[in-house]
Amino acid sequence: MNWFLRGIKKGVVTEKRFPEVLWPSTLEWREKGEVKCPTGAISGGEWYPNKCVFCRHCETALSPTGKPLGFKVEKEEPTFKKSFYLYPIDVGTCGGCNVELRLISSPQYDMTRFGIFFTNTPRHADALVVMGVLSPRMEEVLRRAYDAMPEPKLIILLGVCALSGGVMGVPPDVRGDVLIPGCPPTPESILRALVKAKGGEGI
Repeated sequence: MNWFLRGIKKGVVTEKRFPEVLWPSTLEWREKGEVKCPTGAISGGEWYPNKCVFCRHCETALSPTGKPLGFKVEKEEPTFKKSFYLYPIDVGTCGGCNVELRLISSPQYDMTRFGIFFTNTPRHADALVVMGVLSPRMEEVLRRAYDAMPEPKLIILLGVCALSGGVMGVPPDVRGDVLIPGCPPTPESILRALVKAKGGEGI
């Protein structure tokens, strides 16, 4: 503990500045060649963000651009323009997607200014936010939550595990209306996708 007290007394600087962080972001080819990818995100000379977990095994051939990952909204529902209630369901995550999703309710992002809220029951939900690879015991839970939701409803697949199964799992057997890649996705990309899905303007 003495080292800690000495550090405070002398004002020892351990970090002069925050390091520049580029990962995760979209990737671009720096040098074509064979790349060993554990998730199959690189195939036939193409990079597929829905499968990428940003493990950096491809760092010799691909480099980050610093541009945020895109999302895909296959179905918008203007019915939810004024209020949009989300029911998150974790079917087998590491916890990363849960943390990033929770951050959109923080003062920095404040999802409520866009009329987006969380609900504790699927019976009051407009959208089901599915995160993680599908674990066997959650299959029935996911189906019951989906059946309990009123129409119209949206399915949001959040993160690479829900989109493609990630490194070692299988994705949930549901068709997503909104696809948000990333491992995990950033709060900003999550919020932009949600606003777009509810028929609002992008932020």
